[in-house]
Parts: sequence; structure tokens; C-alpha cells
Amino acid sequence: MSLPTSRTEITRLREKRRTDRAALDALLDSTRVGHFALSSAAGPRVVPTAVVRDGDRVLAHGSTGSPWIQALAGGVPTCLAVTAVDGLVVARSAFESSIHYRSAVLFGTCAALTEAAKPAALDLITEALLPGRVAELRRPSAKELAATLVLAMPIAEWSVKVSAGWPDDPPDDVAGDAWAGVLPIRGGYGQPLAAPDLRAGIPLPASVASALAAGTPLL
Repeated sequence: MSLPTSRTEITRLREKRRTDRAALDALLDSTRVGHFALSSAAGPRVVPTAVVRDGDRVLAHGSTGSPWIQALAGGVPTCLAVTAVDGLVVARSAFESSIHYRSAVLFGTCAALTEAAKPAALDLITEALLPGRVAELRRPSAKELAATLVLAMPIAEWSVKVSAGWPDDPPDDVAGDAWAGVLPIRGGYGQPLAAPDLRAGIPLPASVASALAAGTPLL
């Protein structure tokens, strides 16, 4: 359970707050893009990147030459936001129309993983994006590992907000002729596109075929 702090207290629509850790884990396990916010000498910035939950921490990775990765690895305070949009709430007025969403904000600092811990973490990130893919690939080279930083952010201070209700129209609008309801948003993969330089005769890998069969991407 998450106990509210001055940074995680929800001041509006408090009924949408979720305090159980399972709600946070479900969001992090089904959403692959997060946004890290941090301050720098050049001013505030927000950086989108792939994020993957690993137990009680969130993993992210990037180039050792990236200023934002270097700043986070150095322990600057950060805020990570993750959001999933699940549908449109189609109300009888523009004022009451909204979206179905699940959102989380995590506060804390990141630390760079050791060289020894890096390969397993990168495997976990790869598998989270496309299950089964690690077994189909060559292992990362020493040069590639040296060029990559993997960050871990402990899941300690966080807030989750979920909007999943029906339109909340006033009686006068309910008595009117406008349609109201919810339009769910469903994602899916399209037809795989082979790289232009793919050699002839190489079949679609099992990882991609399985992702197509599953139907819903984790993004």
C-alpha cells in the first residue's frame, strides 16, 4: 500500500486514487513507455523512454553518452510518469467528456547497475518488449555493453490514479437526445515488415509470430 506524502497526495478527484501496490504493478507491467522528469543546467526536461518493472524497481536504459542518462545515474532527483489510455468517455456535453486512463507517478532517484548485473537486466528489458526474443539473438558484445547504462529506480514513493467510470451527466442532459457511453481503445500489431536488407529465406521468428497471435502489444 502507498501512504500519501506531500508529493503523492491527490488533491482533485480523490476517489480515483488507488493505494494498492497491485494497481501500480499492473500498470507498469502493461505499459512500456515512461517519462522521466529532471532539472538540469539547461532547464527542466522530460524524457520518454522504455521502462520495465523488475520486482520492486523500474529499469530503464540508454547510451552512456546521453546527458539525461548520465544525470539520472548520478542520482539527481527525478519523477517518473507512466500512463495508459484505455478509452474515451463520450458524455452528453464537452464539459463532462473525458478519457479512461491509468496513471502513476513515482518519485526518487536512480542508480546505475554494475557491469556484472547489466546483461541480465538488458535481457529482462528485451523479453518485456518481445517475449522469446532473447533466445533468437546473439549475445551483446563487450563494446555494446560498455556503451549502455542501465538504471534502476526503487518503487518506494508513488501515486496511482485510475479513471474508469461512466459519463457523469446532469439530469437535464440525460433527458436530452445526445448519445453517451464509453468507446474502448484496443491496440494491436500490424503486419510485420521485413527489413529491406533481410536475406531471402529467413522466416518470421517465433517471438514475432507469438506477439501477433497474442494480439495486444505492451506499449
